[in-house]
Amino acid sequence: MSKNDSFIINQPKIISFTNKRLSESPVLEVRNLRKYFQLTTGVVFRKVIGEIKAVDGISFSISRGKTLGLVGESGCGKTTTARCILQLEQPTSGEVIFEGKDLTRIEKDALRNIRPKIQVIFQDPYSSLNPRMTIGQIIAEGIKVFKLVPDHKKLKERVFYLLHTVGLNPSLSTRYPHELSGGQRQRVGIARALALDPRLVICDEPVSALDVSIQAQIINLLEELKEKFSLTYLFIAHDLSIVRHISDFVAVMYFGKIVEITGRNELYENPIHPYTQALLSAVPIPDPLVEASRAPIILKGEVPSPLRPPSGCVFHPRCEMARSECRIDIPELKAAKPDHWVSCLLV
Repeated sequence: MSKNDSFIINQPKIISFTNKRLSESPVLEVRNLRKYFQLTTGVVFRKVIGEIKAVDGISFSISRGKTLGLVGESGCGKTTTARCILQLEQPTSGEVIFEGKDLTRIEKDALRNIRPKIQVIFQDPYSSLNPRMTIGQIIAEGIKVFKLVPDHKKLKERVFYLLHTVGLNPSLSTRYPHELSGGQRQRVGIARALALDPRLVICDEPVSALDVSIQAQIINLLEELKEKFSLTYLFIAHDLSIVRHISDFVAVMYFGKIVEITGRNELYENPIHPYTQALLSAVPIPDPLVEASRAPIILKGEVPSPLRPPSGCVFHPRCEMARSECRIDIPELKAAKPDHWVSCLLV
């Protein structure tokens, strides 16, 4: 990680990367975030019989203008983390601090004033758009709700500008979502996210439903918009090659916990956690000679059931290096080397 990069991790013991040239505080800080879902039985007299730890004590922060890539396999808690940040889910415990304000503790009216500053781009560009509204109506809806434009003429100009900004012809404003291609619909989703002039944009697997060629176009567009509008991204994905292209930093999640976090180049060149090593070994390399010489790491077993989480390190049932202490002790996120943090007892 270069000295120009900035990243902060907050655990019960405050651990931080800082950029001396940046005096401003991070845009987003997530501190010891937990989200547990209760399992109940019965209809009238509901009894709690267990809980699922979807997110279990994760911490990170993102400085202005930076992108954090949050990666991990399906079901590891990435989207739940995003929903807790957006306050679509109420966290079980922890703090979500946006520009100095803890979103988990402020009043609803104050939260409503903050919502325009945090926007989201959804995974499925079709199901996230209202099929009964035109493209222009979809983009203008948030602007009208928060009364950001004084009259209809200005609103129409704003919609046309946003469509042009994301690479679409303004004439598409009168069409409906089903009349657009998948890539065009995702551009509409991006335009809708930009409509309220956000500070933070959460991208929840925004290209996973698109063709490979369209994925590259959308990623390039997101990078251009980041520079143009000084946006900050939380980029959620399971495709490690895409995350490397767009992210400044990468956090790897497994079973509700962050197991490794560092700068993107450091993570891909020197992965330390066994789970990260296994993930990267599955990423194909364009050079056929290098690809033929690699031996992918095959993880044993399956992801544990969230109803019966393993004791100690959550990864130990599938780890080839696991020792007896891994079944008992819970590892903390600690510095394995400068600016590189890993949650592993063997590091």
